[in-house]
Amino acid sequence: MHLLQAGVDISVIALWLGHESPVTTHHYVEADLTMKERALARLHEPGSKVPRYQAPDSLLNFLKAL
Repeated sequence: MHLLQAGVDISVIALWLGHESPVTTHHYVEADLTMKERALARLHEPGSKVPRYQAPDSLLNFLKAL
């Protein structure tokens, strides 16, 4: 758990522990409620709506020509 909390990638930890798959190691992530609480505490409600991307006409014309 200390490695996960320090930011070490889960696939590296899986290799070190000799797990066949990172899926096995993922159970440790799900068990750590402290990490979940910290992550949830960092979330904020969006202050504004994110505008939808509007492609320029030149790009649309290029794609139509394909």
